[in-house]
Amino acid sequence: MEIRQLEALIGIADHGTFSGAAQALGTVQSNISNRIARLESELGTELVSRSTGLLSESGEIVVRRARRILNELNAIAADVSELNSDIRGQVALGMIGTAGRWIVPLILEAQRSTYPHISLRIIEGSNSVIEPQLVNGRLDLAVLAWPVNAPELIDVELFSEDLVVIANKRHPLAHHEGPLTFGVLAHYELLLPLVGTPIRREIDDASRAQGIELQPLIELDGLRTIASLTFDGHGPSILPATMLSPHLRDEFVALHIEAIAKRRVVLASRRFGFPAAPVRAIQSLLVDVVKNATDVPKGVYLPDSRVL
Repeated sequence: MEIRQLEALIGIADHGTFSGAAQALGTVQSNISNRIARLESELGTELVSRSTGLLSESGEIVVRRARRILNELNAIAADVSELNSDIRGQVALGMIGTAGRWIVPLILEAQRSTYPHISLRIIEGSNSVIEPQLVNGRLDLAVLAWPVNAPELIDVELFSEDLVVIANKRHPLAHHEGPLTFGVLAHYELLLPLVGTPIRREIDDASRAQGIELQPLIELDGLRTIASLTFDGHGPSILPATMLSPHLRDEFVALHIEAIAKRRVVLASRRFGFPAAPVRAIQSLLVDVVKNATDVPKGVYLPDSRVL
């Protein structure tokens, strides 16, 4: 079994076709076909269906292990460079959008000054998109909303933040005195996160504890899209407080909700295996820059419970 055979299979998994894998690996399609054929012959099973171009069940299993093998091989060079106090390598970091708004500038500045030879790739998305990529090895670390569901992952808390109603100042909710109750919110149609997402579970748990079912105008697995709809005049939404940028506060307001838990944001990594030196470096650096941040968005709470 050769490394380039495993690379070919991963290339097909990532790019969907033999030609896509060939382009990504800088070779021709016939080479990819030959590598896959030899790997299938050695393992005695079909890894890629020639009729659909999709991985077979066996192919999926091999890809999962192949990613781990290649990650370990890449880690060898990175760990050796660490001995020379010159950490080099690539780190793929997943990031939910609300956290990325203020964390990415901090980590980029710190990384450039502390680990200039680490190449950092940041992939933004929701938990449902990022979590599987962390499990299968396409990402090394991920900043996610708690809870993290995959048993293959572990996490450490970075910060928590208020969940609020974001509404136009002309909306009736903006003129309500004091924190909003779910009883009040039940009278209005709201833009809500998709059922089953971590933030929606927080909302539903809090509302149902009071015997209230909210009225969703629309449900979306994308907090930035929900915020955009609110800012475009389609109605109030329940979102993390960080979604309301300072430049929008002249027209919109963040309204506190009574009896709802804060949203927790965590740094997740794979439970098994020993991460390469660049991954360990960025992991430690990320925790450190958040812990020591002095200029964070309104409604964010750091682990020592300082309100900012």
